[in-house]
Amino acid sequence: MSLRFAVFVLVAFVSVAIAGVGANQAQAAFLQGPEKCQECHEAEFKVWEGTKHFSSFREVHKSDKAKDVLAAVGGEKNMKKNDVCTQCHYSMVQKDAGAEAKADGGASCESCHGASSDWFPIHNDFGGKDVKRDDETPEHKAARIQEAAAAGMVWPSLRYDIALNCMSCHGLDRPSVDGDTLAKMLGAGHPLKPEFEFVMYSQGTVRHRFFPPDVTVNKEMTPAELAEAYIQGAAAKLVTAAAALAKSSDPKYQEGQQARIDQAKASLAAIQDIPQAAALLADPSDANARALVEAIAGQDLSAKVGGMLPASGSYK
Repeated sequence: MSLRFAVFVLVAFVSVAIAGVGANQAQAAFLQGPEKCQECHEAEFKVWEGTKHFSSFREVHKSDKAKDVLAAVGGEKNMKKNDVCTQCHYSMVQKDAGAEAKADGGASCESCHGASSDWFPIHNDFGGKDVKRDDETPEHKAARIQEAAAAGMVWPSLRYDIALNCMSCHGLDRPSVDGDTLAKMLGAGHPLKPEFEFVMYSQGTVRHRFFPPDVTVNKEMTPAELAEAYIQGAAAKLVTAAAALAKSSDPKYQEGQQARIDQAKASLAAIQDIPQAAALLADPSDANARALVEAIAGQDLSAKVGGMLPASGSYK
């Protein structure tokens, strides 16, 4: 079993385990806010400050559309306190496990990488109090990666899981929001964005790929990496849209989710000669998507899907 697949399994296991425990335990992990991440990831923080995820904190609630959506979903009329809106639009930060969660910025680090209260101490431990990252042993690093994932961290290398988080908001298919509410939001003018594509939206203004040997450079993906990410995004899009389609019978909502399904299937059809891709097309389950992601790990699919990739000039 590869290290990457082991981490996939751990992430899936933790998700299932959390779903099955008591409410107090399920809510134990909490967001600490982007400033916590800035302590070590200053370059990434600066990238975030230039994105709509950052600027929306001061803007999104001011539009007439936002007011219409709020009226449709009911509850608190302040977006920053409305339980539906806060799930995607804000980072709901807590000082500690017993503190009240408050909007402390737009979508940020933990929106994609998971609430950090449990995994942060693991992520920052390179082998002891005085051990620096450059001195960490390979064995400790491998264990740290797996343990942080088990504690809820979605590592950047787990692009399928990152894409799932993207899709849950940009595809208007948040699993924790019921289908009737999502349909009402769409009817009130909330975007669904069937055209949302992972590479286009992850490699533009939000790209923050700073890693050794030169952590000062925001690296672009290679053609092979882009092709792999494209398929990972299509898999996430298909899985989330198929699940969302069953949540509501509203015609407009179903039309939007079906459009997402059709677009994802068109992308995956380019590699349907891969057995795991064919299985996912036949049964768009999370398990089949993860099997495909593992099967294509490290492969260069650019010859098959390169022509389908968005041009870099179209990146958002």
